[in-house]
Amino acid sequence: MRLSDVDQLFVPDAVAVFGASDREGSVGAMVYRNVLAGGFKGPCYPINPKYETVDGQPCWKDLAALDKHVDLALIATPAEAVPGILDQCGEFGVRAAVVHSAGFSEQGDRGSALQERLVEAARRNRIRVLGPNCLGVMRPSHGLNATFGNELPRAGNVALVSQSGAVCTAMLDRSGPRRLGFSAVVSLGAAADVDFGDILDYLALDPQTQSILLYVEGVRDARRFMSGLRAAARLKPVVVVKTGRHPAGSRAARSHTGAWVGSSEVFRAVLERGGAVQVERLAQLFAAAQVFGAGRRLAGNRIAVVTNGGGPGVLAADRAVDHGLILSELTEATRAKLEEALPDHWSHGNPVDVMGDGSAQRYRDALEACLADEGIDGVIALMAPLATSDPTTVAKEVIEVAKKTRKPVLTCWMGESRVAEAQGLFAEHGVPHFESPEVAVDAMSFLAEQRRNRMLLMQSPGPLSQQLGPDIEGARLIIEGVMAEGRKVLGSIEAKAVLSAFRINSTQAVLARSPNEALIAAESLGFPVVIKINSPDIRYKSDVDGVRLGLSDAQSIRRAYTELTERAQKLRPQAQIQGVTVEHMVPTRAARELMVKVVRDPIFGPVISFGAGGTDMQVLEDKALGLPPLNAFIIQTMIEHTRVARLMGAYSNMPPMNRQALSRILQRVSEMVCELPEIIELEINPLIGNDLDVIAVDARIQVDYPPPQMPVYGHMAIHPYPQHLIERVPLPDGTDLTIRPIRPEDAQMEQDFVRGLSDQTKYFRFMQTIKELSPEMLVRFTQIDYDREMALIGVIRPQGEEGVGPEQEVGVARYMAHPGGDTCEFAIVVSDASRRRGIGARLMRSLMQNARNKGLRIMEGEVLSANSRMLALVKSLGFRIETDRNDPTVKLVSKVL
Repeated sequence: MRLSDVDQLFVPDAVAVFGASDREGSVGAMVYRNVLAGGFKGPCYPINPKYETVDGQPCWKDLAALDKHVDLALIATPAEAVPGILDQCGEFGVRAAVVHSAGFSEQGDRGSALQERLVEAARRNRIRVLGPNCLGVMRPSHGLNATFGNELPRAGNVALVSQSGAVCTAMLDRSGPRRLGFSAVVSLGAAADVDFGDILDYLALDPQTQSILLYVEGVRDARRFMSGLRAAARLKPVVVVKTGRHPAGSRAARSHTGAWVGSSEVFRAVLERGGAVQVERLAQLFAAAQVFGAGRRLAGNRIAVVTNGGGPGVLAADRAVDHGLILSELTEATRAKLEEALPDHWSHGNPVDVMGDGSAQRYRDALEACLADEGIDGVIALMAPLATSDPTTVAKEVIEVAKKTRKPVLTCWMGESRVAEAQGLFAEHGVPHFESPEVAVDAMSFLAEQRRNRMLLMQSPGPLSQQLGPDIEGARLIIEGVMAEGRKVLGSIEAKAVLSAFRINSTQAVLARSPNEALIAAESLGFPVVIKINSPDIRYKSDVDGVRLGLSDAQSIRRAYTELTERAQKLRPQAQIQGVTVEHMVPTRAARELMVKVVRDPIFGPVISFGAGGTDMQVLEDKALGLPPLNAFIIQTMIEHTRVARLMGAYSNMPPMNRQALSRILQRVSEMVCELPEIIELEINPLIGNDLDVIAVDARIQVDYPPPQMPVYGHMAIHPYPQHLIERVPLPDGTDLTIRPIRPEDAQMEQDFVRGLSDQTKYFRFMQTIKELSPEMLVRFTQIDYDREMALIGVIRPQGEEGVGPEQEVGVARYMAHPGGDTCEFAIVVSDASRRRGIGARLMRSLMQNARNKGLRIMEGEVLSANSRMLALVKSLGFRIETDRNDPTVKLVSKVL
């Protein structure tokens, strides 16, 4: 199966430059010369009807006149000509294009209409287009410089993807002296077609790329961005700098790229869930490029600092605390080594100060002792150019030690002239070097954050709980009833009914429209009670002093009703006052006031926040954000990110809070926003927690109709586990077969399944000889994006002497949708022992139905001509079979769904 259709942007065999010319300073001239100067080994054809030759080479007026195969078109013509050029490229089989031309969406309505024509032409001709208004693309190892910018940088293992061509040129210029090499450089420009998601898909499986840097101004398609980000971050570090964090920057980014800019808080949550690391400045992005380019990873967040001066060590220590890095306690064995190697007046702790008169050997001994300590995950080596120091000799010793360890060693030789030679040695030998102790610590923190966020990425919430599962249909009917009345805000009683449908404990509320009804409700519930104003137009009851607590007699009930309703009418004369709700008073013993809130981000969909609750929540601003779907690990991470988490333990005679009950509520809220796209906003505040339980005291839910024809889970940036696709099918021999989407925890079962296939079956499936799935393939096959791909596995539970055994995989069928179109590519394999039981046909029918429901129109695949069983299967399912004109050993099969 093809995993990317943008490969011709990076590794074309032949290139054509539309708009190539001899006019000095023109984009076409610069692009053409850069391709020739970069060392591209294939032919590069200039296309321009105005010229017979360009740069002394023959120039053709169009592709028809050229009559040669072209893989990649570089277009630097006026914007109006671009759609016609794409039609020409489609006619002659060109599959990728870079549009350097400006004059599209940045030029108002006329430009936007022209960009729409460009996209239509690209889709019509099945061409992937980078741009418009972009610098271009570089592939140093391929000698490809398809830009009008810098010289080609040195080849390396870092990929840079940016919405700004200027940022690309600045990063490349800075990389030269540091000897940082790149596997690819991509300027997205307006990203009308090829976007972050497409490039990340390619780089995720690119063997030349070991880490990825992103400069993001805005995101247009949240689902594609998240899909590509998660696919890449599962396999390699991804570092992101995001501009537009403040309103002024957001406006500038919007005008620059035309991409929408989401909330900075939400975007940070997106990156955490996507497994990426966020930095705030370009200098930090470059630091991240160095540290991740060195290929070292941090096993934990415990570090040591080795320095020849106390001041730099203190600077590093302070910065480490800011980032949550731990300065490790040295073990007794490490202390003994240091006592032997260092003078009596060394620092006797971490940071390890080898003193200003420390020799190169002394520095080396200290560094080796720290790296040998099992309680230290990485070391930062600092040096100030004191009169008694020899920076170059010490640097050589550090380089030798760094080569012998897998732990990261980051360096900072402070100063300029006296340390220049040492800095050059670090760059030459690939040891990360930074300009200040603080930046060195920043870089180490990026390693720690990447490890932590990757753990979040690997969390994949499973199906909804089947035991006491939510009443989704009941909750939906309540919401539909409210909207049918023309309302968009649920009343307090309706909101709590929806919570109850999702098994969230809440206080029972009784609506009272008169003082007497309030008294009857209080007597029925039992004193003491709470009375709250009931109005869909009043967001926060505290705004109108609309709550009375602990009422315990008839007179106070009647008086409170009158006071609440009159005060609300006075302060909010336009509000519709529906009376009050009467609720039983929640015991305040050992209570913590919490809050859960859901908002709908315009880019990334539902976002869940958790933190301190009550009337002071807006002032305290104590909250942590998470993107649903959530699971227990993600929930606990969110809780620990808040200050109120410190109050959940035992203190001041307060018993510890029931955190398990809190986790259940957050899990239920996650399920609610996944299953009910009608919910636009939800707030549970306060959420009262004590040692026994956690209960929702007040709730507000705002709803609206979802867009027509929105697919299942189309309102979310991360597609939840598609539980509705689980089906149980009896096979003709009486065996019960379960067909379900694959999950990450199926990795070992998938590996065992592939190992158990015969060599011939493996060859038929993968079209190459393999023994088992590589770690990268295993991640790719089991941690899938359910929105654009599907893998349905068939599992059985063998019956043994000890009863029903664990699940055993007997077959898998998968498809991947081609970006921007209605076509998908499929693959299927059934275990050798399970043939002739109808499993393959059943899996394929389920797979085709799922693709059809996703709006895909054509399913296609490649089958080896020798694979007669597979050819017979697809023929029985109505697939069309043709011989591949380029390879007679392969059959191309396709079916209109």
